[in-house]
Amino acid sequence: MEPDLNTQTVEESLTKSKRSCQQYEVVVKPTQWSIIYSSEYNIGFCGLEKLHPFDSGKWGKIFEFLKVAGMLREDTVVEPMEATEEDLLLVHSNKYLRSLKLANIVEGMNEWSINVAGITEVPPVALLPNFIVQKKVLRPFRFQTSGTIMGGKLAIERGWAINIGGGYHHCSANRGGGFCAYADITLSIQYAFQNFNISKAMIIDLDAHQGNGHERDFMDNNKVYILDIFNRDIYPHDGFAKRAIKRKVEIGCFTDNEKYLKLVERHVEGALNEFTPDLVVYNAGTDILEGDPLGLLSITAEGIIQRDEIVFTKCRSRNIPIVMVTSGGYLRETARIVANSILNLRHKSLISCTEAEQAGLIEPDDFDHFGTPI
Repeated sequence: MEPDLNTQTVEESLTKSKRSCQQYEVVVKPTQWSIIYSSEYNIGFCGLEKLHPFDSGKWGKIFEFLKVAGMLREDTVVEPMEATEEDLLLVHSNKYLRSLKLANIVEGMNEWSINVAGITEVPPVALLPNFIVQKKVLRPFRFQTSGTIMGGKLAIERGWAINIGGGYHHCSANRGGGFCAYADITLSIQYAFQNFNISKAMIIDLDAHQGNGHERDFMDNNKVYILDIFNRDIYPHDGFAKRAIKRKVEIGCFTDNEKYLKLVERHVEGALNEFTPDLVVYNAGTDILEGDPLGLLSITAEGIIQRDEIVFTKCRSRNIPIVMVTSGGYLRETARIVANSILNLRHKSLISCTEAEQAGLIEPDDFDHFGTPI
């Protein structure tokens, strides 16, 4: 079996004339945080989104919590554009992108519908017309993908960035799955390689699931170092993709805070001592939360906040640009936890934007760092 984006393909893409994403043309004002979000991120149509355990409105809730906490306004976040087909073709094959929109009849069903239904794990999607699938399912994915690409750019320019969406770590160049239709992590790294004077990147994947998509994309690529801490007992069980992981940490079901945070501390430190990247993409899934039906781990909300603080502290103290994406998280309370974690990063001065703070927002001291009015 071959990797989806082999080293030769990566090298060839980097030797072509520099290719810029339209998202790189967006002008970001000094009064805008390096936080990327659009209302287009959210998925909702005909109630079908309720057939998947994923909270398909999670991203909007995170933004609203941060607004209530006085940290953000609509005009102080960076709003991405929808990723175009040309943007996606830097990594994805024509064949894969066509598979998301073909309308050939296969045994009485639309081929494109079957493919997207499989990726989203919502079987009734197979019965929907293509234009609905494109607008209500894939379009939000494309906006979030563009947000991750933009996040890489902002991180390099400003030191850090957070995409309130993204983190589709099960999607590779030639295949989707696990609610992941586009390889946003791979795209962000590839655009950074092509448009900035950087040569090395690290993926720190702390979602509960193995990040088999980006692992397949960067198989045998010594420019990308992957640290993946994941539950060995759950999806995707991709043994081939594991070969790409430079620092693999497999944990079991119901791993708790004490053990987990020690592993995060030790292995993030070890990875950064072993490899010095020009950019870190941090996949900060919250499906490690206790009670999550798919992650099956036992990490508390405070444990997630501490985890994110560890990763940011280690990167920021070394002046390594970091972009965080939110990835998995299947309980309704995860939106609040992600927002609280971002507020904690701000409280600890691991992220900041003085111009935005002074742009007429509620004074930070009016709230504690978890967004609760004092």
